[in-house]
Amino acid sequence: MTKMTTRNDLAASFAPDDTATGIGPQGQRAHRLAIEQASRVAERFEEVREGVWSFVGNGLSNQTFVQGPQGLIAIDTGESIQEMQCAIDRLREKTDAPIVAVIYTHFHYVAGTAAIPGSESLPIWSHARVVTNRRRTGGEIAPMYQRGLVQQFGIRLPLDGPDGVVSVGLGPFFRNPAHAPFTTGFVAPTNVFDTPTSATIAGLQVEFMPASSDADDSVTIWFPQLGVAVNNLVWPALFNVFAIRGEEYRDPRVLLAGLDHLNALNAEHLVGAHGPALSGAEQIKAVVTDYRDAIQFLWDQTVRGLNKGLSADELTQFVQLPERFKRTYFTQQFYGLVEHHVRQIQTGLIGWFDGVESSLFPMPPLERANRLIAGFGGRDAVRQQSIEALAGDDVRWALELASWLVRSQPGTHGRADGGSPEERAQLAAVLRTISQRTTSANVRNWCATRALELEGRLEFARLRGHSFRAPEVADAPENSIKVLRVLLDPEPASALDCEFGVDFGGDIRVGLHIRRGVAIPTSGEGATIAWRISPQDWGQVLAGKSSVDEAFAAGKITMTRGNWSEARTALACFDHPSLSR
Repeated sequence: MTKMTTRNDLAASFAPDDTATGIGPQGQRAHRLAIEQASRVAERFEEVREGVWSFVGNGLSNQTFVQGPQGLIAIDTGESIQEMQCAIDRLREKTDAPIVAVIYTHFHYVAGTAAIPGSESLPIWSHARVVTNRRRTGGEIAPMYQRGLVQQFGIRLPLDGPDGVVSVGLGPFFRNPAHAPFTTGFVAPTNVFDTPTSATIAGLQVEFMPASSDADDSVTIWFPQLGVAVNNLVWPALFNVFAIRGEEYRDPRVLLAGLDHLNALNAEHLVGAHGPALSGAEQIKAVVTDYRDAIQFLWDQTVRGLNKGLSADELTQFVQLPERFKRTYFTQQFYGLVEHHVRQIQTGLIGWFDGVESSLFPMPPLERANRLIAGFGGRDAVRQQSIEALAGDDVRWALELASWLVRSQPGTHGRADGGSPEERAQLAAVLRTISQRTTSANVRNWCATRALELEGRLEFARLRGHSFRAPEVADAPENSIKVLRVLLDPEPASALDCEFGVDFGGDIRVGLHIRRGVAIPTSGEGATIAWRISPQDWGQVLAGKSSVDEAFAAGKITMTRGNWSEARTALACFDHPSLSR
């Protein structure tokens, strides 16, 4: 027989009342366990064993240094040159040995390499997909990805006061404010692999094992002579199957092989991409075993529920971690939440349809919300019911009611995100309550950020469209042309069937074929419309510092085939202020 709890019993997602709420050192209001987690990932430069150091809490990720006979290996370089320089400064308090090689555990934390002296000539080791994955997040999905980062990591939250950032779960900040202006200094790897690989680096034997985690380019690094394993599998919180910022599906089954391999190493010291290191083979094995079992439990029990015919909403009640996994912080919900992970597993396995009949043909959102409001007595009645539900700690119902009011009217941007100031304030109040009662850093940051947006104290318009950066466009201008296909407005392009090509000089040529509402990347060789522009000038156009008309008038665009009127007609189809008329 299938046992079910009620939604209000899911206290693991957020506390049922405010007795669990505490006050952080900067006046932040948050769950006491979330404040405790912040101290766990706070800044410290720790010596894991002789010749191995890990800088925890310098940002979201760690920077690790391993000393060999020929010098130091730097593992991961953070979010910026400034972050890595801070790590190097702390390293120099311990040793003056030169950094002679770099290893990336995965593509997320590789932007500070240029801070290392001579980085352009150092051997850099990584999985073969690191460069590809970096380009993906800066291309077609950039607005969604950047907006998600701001929301999940509380990038625009204050540093103090009730809404102040407590931590981001795996570290104190996504980008430490002390490291502004966050200059990117990525240096591409010189030695790549996608299968188990052994090498001698800095005089040490190093074994690499591809081990997909939150990225498919993650690797486990094993130093057998030192008994040290460096990994991106075991985090100081339950693994994040679902990222609230939006990410590709992370199949829990894939992680199990990497975790079993990690356990088989019998490491004496375990260093993570996040959080403090562990020492002692027995403790490491116990933690890794619990960690992999928690992940398998989520997948197995979600599948068990799906086989029983449970809907997504029912699954979140059915699958809850047993008490066993509360033994250590490694398997507690300090980053994401189990009920969200379960939904992601369901979606990853069978897609969005979970068997609920109304999901097949849902009402348009605005119409549905307005019908619900009418059925519950009108807007004033619904708002009052939400206020009463929140006062009675019936937070989930208060959230649902308040969201109808906001989602029943379009905002100035046209999305279903309107409502009166009082209605938006009520939804903000519910979200802020959740932010103060959840142990999940991701959920706290998202809810507090959304509350500030609803109150008009944060503006997200810039993050709901492509914002190109001139230097990045200039470095790879051909990529920006390919990105344009997801900016095509199909209505003005519905009757067009033409191909344009762009010559950026040298061997960089690329094109797009606009074929009745779809833009297909081409080489540009057969284009009937073509022009030449420098990568730097094109970067200025896409960054909004110049329109294409201004660039043409200034002689920065030179037609090589066809005429400017034809080119202008094609470019006007793209949803970008520098291109559209």
